Amino acid sequence: MSTPTLTRTVRSESPEETHRLGVRLGGLLQPGDFVGLIGDLGAGKTHLVRGVAEGAQVARSEVASPTFAIVYPYRGRIPLYHADLYRIADYDELYATGFLDLIGGDGAVLVEWLDRVPEAAPREYLRLTLSPVGDEARELRAEAFGTRPAALLTAWLAGNG
Repeated sequence: MSTPTLTRTVRSESPEETHRLGVRLGGLLQPGDFVGLIGDLGAGKTHLVRGVAEGAQVARSEVASPTFAIVYPYRGRIPLYHADLYRIADYDELYATGFLDLIGGDGAVLVEWLDRVPEAAPREYLRLTLSPVGDEARELRAEAFGTRPAALLTAWLAGNG
């Protein structure tokens, strides 16, 4: 595993704040961006994802959990591909889904449970690890791998220190 180019940690005090962080990130995403989310059940990944989709101007009614579909495409300001790897056993199974064809394509890719198949991440990506630090508070550890992800991370957390 490579070493992150840039690492930052931010604390969210509520699900609403986690959602707002997602909105800000979604507003900054560009085609080719890849964001991997890691965190146990209940860590806040869904709140963050819904915020990212809102920030990417995806209609709220379109946002669903792709747990059974593996990948769910959203149309907004840019195409946003939301993947959930919870039910994927390994890289070979993921490869068979065609998921890897989305990486570096016309939209941004947002992947929940990236830790299940870490080799699914491209060389340059943003990894967000969400950890509960109370009933509603969460710690988000953001690790950027590469130049574009580091710029994205810096822009995202500007003003959220």
